[in-house]
Amino acid sequence: MIRVVLVVGLVLAACGSQTHVVHEQPIAGSTIRGYATFYNESQMTASGERFDKHALTAAHRTLRMGTMVRVTNERNGRSVVVRINDRGPFGKRTRIIDLSEAAAKQLDMIEAGVVPVTLEVLP
Repeated sequence: MIRVVLVVGLVLAACGSQTHVVHEQPIAGSTIRGYATFYNESQMTASGERFDKHALTAAHRTLRMGTMVRVTNERNGRSVVVRINDRGPFGKRTRIIDLSEAAAKQLDMIEAGVVPVTLEVLP
């Protein structure tokens, strides 16, 4: 009887504990598809740098700061390599990256505002 109570107590304790989800970082060469937006307001970035709309930088929700990513506009095939230095985009989960104005210009997406993209994580 004591064993049953002990086992039931352990099972209940395990069920009540929190589960921590570990988000794996994409490895070099992996690709991610979704939508890109751009931003150009002056602000501090999550990395502590001052935002520079002329730099080839971007915001991503989970990639490590400093990660280099090739972003390809699926509508026209243009691509640009950016460095992750901020967090975002916030809002719609289909939007996977916020680009600086300079990067958005290289992708020819200023007029569209939102475009489908493929991200390739670089080594």
